[in-house]
Amino acid sequence: MAIIVKIIILFSISLTIYALLLTLVKFLNKVWLNPIRIQKTMRCQGIEGPPYKFLHGNTKEIIDMRKETMGKSMHDISHNIFPRILPHVHSWAILYGENFLNWYGPQAQLVVTEAELVKEILNNKDENYPKINLEGHAKKLLGDGLSSSKGEKWANMRKLANRVFHADSLKNMIPEMITSVETMLEKWKEYEGKEIEVFEEFRLLTSEIISKTAFGSSYLEGKSIFDMLMKLAFIVSRNAHTIKLPFISRFLPSKDDYESEKLEQGIRDCIVRIIAKRETEETSRNDFLGKLLETNNNNQNKNTKMSVEDIVDECKTFYFAGHETTTSLLAWTVLLLAINQEWQDKARNETIESFGQTTNPNPDNISRLKIMNMIIEESLRLYPPVPAIKRKVDKKVTLGKITLPPQMELYISPLALQHDPNIWGEDVHFFRPERFGQGIAKASNDNTVAFLPFGFGPRTCVGLSFAITEAKIALSMILRRYRLIVSPGYIHSPVQVFMIRPQHGIQVILEKI
Repeated sequence: MAIIVKIIILFSISLTIYALLLTLVKFLNKVWLNPIRIQKTMRCQGIEGPPYKFLHGNTKEIIDMRKETMGKSMHDISHNIFPRILPHVHSWAILYGENFLNWYGPQAQLVVTEAELVKEILNNKDENYPKINLEGHAKKLLGDGLSSSKGEKWANMRKLANRVFHADSLKNMIPEMITSVETMLEKWKEYEGKEIEVFEEFRLLTSEIISKTAFGSSYLEGKSIFDMLMKLAFIVSRNAHTIKLPFISRFLPSKDDYESEKLEQGIRDCIVRIIAKRETEETSRNDFLGKLLETNNNNQNKNTKMSVEDIVDECKTFYFAGHETTTSLLAWTVLLLAINQEWQDKARNETIESFGQTTNPNPDNISRLKIMNMIIEESLRLYPPVPAIKRKVDKKVTLGKITLPPQMELYISPLALQHDPNIWGEDVHFFRPERFGQGIAKASNDNTVAFLPFGFGPRTCVGLSFAITEAKIALSMILRRYRLIVSPGYIHSPVQVFMIRPQHGIQVILEKI
C-alpha cells in the first residue's frame, strides 16, 4: 500500500513539474522566441523597427518619448503636433521607413503610414483586418458596443445606428441642437468682453445634445455617466502603454484596476436605471435608445436578442463617442478661427448670408455652408480627434507586398497621414481651408486615402453627419453674436487623453458684434 501511495505522489509531482515546464515553455515562446522569429521574418521583407526588449517590447521607450514631448507646453501656437502626440511614430518612420515594426510588450505591431496600404486595411474587403479585441480598462470603457464589436453583432447594430442617424432622422434632431446652443449662448452673455474657456463649455453642450437626441434625457440626468466615463478615459490613457502579465494583475490589482471596476459598475447602474425608466413609458421614442429597446423587444429570436449588458455597452459607446469627438472638433475649430480672423470673417459672412442675423439654422441652409465645411475639414485634418486606429490579422495574409504572420496587430495613424507634407504639400502644418474647396478627394496632392478623422471604409464613424451638423450649428450661431479672439493667457498644449484635447483648455475673448 505504501508503495502505491509513493507511486501516486511521484506521479503527481511529475505531472506538476511537467505542467510547470509546459507553462514555462509557452511563456518563453510568447515573450522571447516568437518575437525573434517575427523580427527575422519581417526583416527579410524589408520591414525594420526598434529591437524587441524582453517582456516590455518598446513600451518603455514610447512612454519616455511621450513624457518628453507632452511634458511641456509648446513655445508658440504651432499646428505641427504629430511629433508631440505620437513621437515614436514620427521618429521611427523617419528612421525605419513609412511602414515599420514595433512592439507593445510581446505583441507585434506593424505601424502603417503608407496611404495605399491604409486604404487596403480599412476597406477590409476580404475581412482580413478585423478590429482588435479590447481588453482591460478599454474594455470597461467601451465594452463590446458598435465601435468594438465584430461580425453579425456589429452588422445588426450598424443597421440600427444607420436608421437613427439617417438624413431624415437627423433633421428631426436639429431643433434640439439649436435649443441647446441657445441655452449655452444665453449663459455666455455674462462673459461678453471677457475671457471664457470654451473646451469645457463645448463638453457640456455636446453632452446635453447627445443626451437629448440619443437618449431622450438631459445632461443633468446623464451627468454622472459622463463624469464616470471621463474618469475611466483618463485611466485608459494613463495605462495605454503599461504591460501587465495576466497572473500578476489578477492577484495584485493596481489602484487603477480597483477604480475602473467601480466606475464600470457605476456607469452600468446609471444606464440600467435610464433603461428601466424608458421601459415604463407607454409610447416608444425615435431616438437611439428608443429604437434599441423597440427592436430588442420585438425580437422573438432568443439567440439574437440583446442582453442587458449588450444594451449597456451600446449606450456607453454612444454616450462617450457622441460627445468626445464633437467637443474636440468644436474647441480646436474655435482656436483656429480666433487665430485666423480672415477665415472667421468669411465664415460669419457666409452664415449671415445663408440665414440672416437672427433666423435659426435649418437643414437646407446648413447644407449650403460651404466655407464652414472647408474650415471644419481643415480643423479635423490638423487636429483629428482620434490619432490612431488599430486592426489585426487572425491568419497569414498579404498586405501589398508584405506577408503578415497570424496575430499581428496593425497600427494606423490618421495624424501621421494628415500631417504628411508629401501628401498635403509644404504648407501641411498651416491652416489652409481653401485646400478643401473642391472636396476631400482633391484636397491632397494625389487621390489617396489620407483624410481619416472619422475612419474610412465600412467602419467609418456612424455619427459623422451628426457631428458635422452639430458643429455647423454651434459655430454659425456663435459667430453671428461674437468675434472670437485668442486670450493672452492661452497656453498651447495639445495632449492625448484617449482623444486629442487641449491640456489647459482653450481661452478666448468674446467680443460682441
